[in-house]
Amino acid sequence: MSTVIPASQLTLMVTDAHERTVELIHDLADTQLMVPHTDVVNPFLWELGHTAFFYDVFLLRILGSANFLLEGADTLYDSFKVDHCDRWGLPLPGREATVAYKARVLKAVLSRLDGHQPDAEETYLHLLSVLHEDMHGEAFTYMRQTLEYPVPKLSIAEDGSSARKIGGGPLPGDVDVPGGGFQLGATPDLPFVFDNEKWTHPVEIAPFRIAKAPVTNNEFIEFVNDRGYLRREMWSPQGWVWRTKTGAQRPLYWQRGQNGWLRRHFDRLVPLEAYAPVIHVNWYEAEAYCQWAGRRLPTEAEWEMTAGAEPTSDGASITGRKRRYPWGDEPPTPEHANLDSRMLGCVDVGAFAAGDSAFGCRQMIGNIWEWTASPFYPFPGFAVDSPYREYSAPWFGYRKVLKGGAWATRSRLARTTFRNFFLPDRCDVFAGFRTCAL
Repeated sequence: MSTVIPASQLTLMVTDAHERTVELIHDLADTQLMVPHTDVVNPFLWELGHTAFFYDVFLLRILGSANFLLEGADTLYDSFKVDHCDRWGLPLPGREATVAYKARVLKAVLSRLDGHQPDAEETYLHLLSVLHEDMHGEAFTYMRQTLEYPVPKLSIAEDGSSARKIGGGPLPGDVDVPGGGFQLGATPDLPFVFDNEKWTHPVEIAPFRIAKAPVTNNEFIEFVNDRGYLRREMWSPQGWVWRTKTGAQRPLYWQRGQNGWLRRHFDRLVPLEAYAPVIHVNWYEAEAYCQWAGRRLPTEAEWEMTAGAEPTSDGASITGRKRRYPWGDEPPTPEHANLDSRMLGCVDVGAFAAGDSAFGCRQMIGNIWEWTASPFYPFPGFAVDSPYREYSAPWFGYRKVLKGGAWATRSRLARTTFRNFFLPDRCDVFAGFRTCAL
């Protein structure tokens, strides 16, 4: 169930999500919309149609629409009926027809909201559809990175002047978190939650020390230069299998230049930013770095406690209050976090002091997703949410939990309880990590 949200606000959200998706593909040539087959991307044309289909099947049809707004849409765009490898051979409509389908769906959704106030159940369907499109918007963005397409041209993007206002540089050191009893998971008062966040349940956490900021490029360079990728003792058995299979010796998009390390940012090589977080590293790489550094990844519960809990005045324990965001309950603003693709990339880990958690940790939302040590499992009492029954349940057990949100994540999706989840070998997503003391 969801909180009732005014129809006018839902209209803005639906329109905004649609316009962002269109912006993410409008500069691409028709040939770029049908990409070579790889395991980690979809054809852009399929992905575009899928975002429209989701509204069509999980909103409009549930609310009474008799037919799909594109004949045969369910045979093309249902991600659980159409295997990933088959999406390249489908008789997909062309660009013009796909854009037209998306426009028809948008018109139908907005028409329903015009003069009609959804109740809580209908509000849930609107939010589910918008947030699903937001997730695919982030996927469009890292697909462009994977395929060496240009930086997307977004109307929200900053001109760079704001970088002077948010600070920068490194942020070394750890903070002490007292541990104790903590309520992990989402509370029913949140406007929207996914089924895997439900509900808060007590966990006991031992005291720990966690880094104020994510691991930087400068810190990760030391691991690379010390032949960390080539030293078997740094890697778990599964991690070593991945490393030897891929031949990885550095993060995915790093290259050595004449004057130092470079990083591919979309279709350009840029000097590696010393104090930006290392990004596009997978769980195995994060685990190996920790082994080399004498550190460890935080558990999901430790991460969420650090981001959302508040210490007592003496610092010996935590209060019963849990923050929606690291800085409090105020929704994210451009001063709090690097979200919404405003910066079109990462900033230094020392930026955005206004977004610090109560314990003094920075960028626990925004800039990068952060790998945790925890596998993705359901919380106690888990029940599948309808109608999107496949959102969480099929993936339990063999993915890893990521927390926070990246620079391309939409701010309406980010919160301390949100659980992202990917296979541990995924390097293409906007992910890095922070560490804990042993």
